[in-house]
Amino acid sequence: QKQPTPDQMAELLFAWKVCKHVKSNAIVVTRDRTTLGVGAGQMNRVGAVNIALEQAGENSKNAILASDGFFPFDDSVRTAAKAGIEAIVQPGGSLRDQDSIQAADEVGLIMVITGMRHFLH
Repeated sequence: QKQPTPDQMAELLFAWKVCKHVKSNAIVVTRDRTTLGVGAGQMNRVGAVNIALEQAGENSKNAILASDGFFPFDDSVRTAAKAGIEAIVQPGGSLRDQDSIQAADEVGLIMVITGMRHFLH
């Protein structure tokens, strides 16, 4: 529901491009066109989210999170929101996309769905 500003959209595109070059399951946290955290190669998406957010630390507040694959559950969205992420870009395509979209709406996150995966395996 919530739409990105032009500056947020530029940051979302930057994060999406960085994410494209990270080994899957890739999660990238960025702000001000700077990569703050990267989580990759985990068995589940929320594990990669936790690693990227841990690396970003307090810098994750008002940052962007990009994922190279869809969110099969809403746990990653809720974890990102608790860390202060303001927007997420992800490809979508899960049978449970609506759960993640609804979670984003509930916590006030912007979610952009690209319809394109960067998954590297």
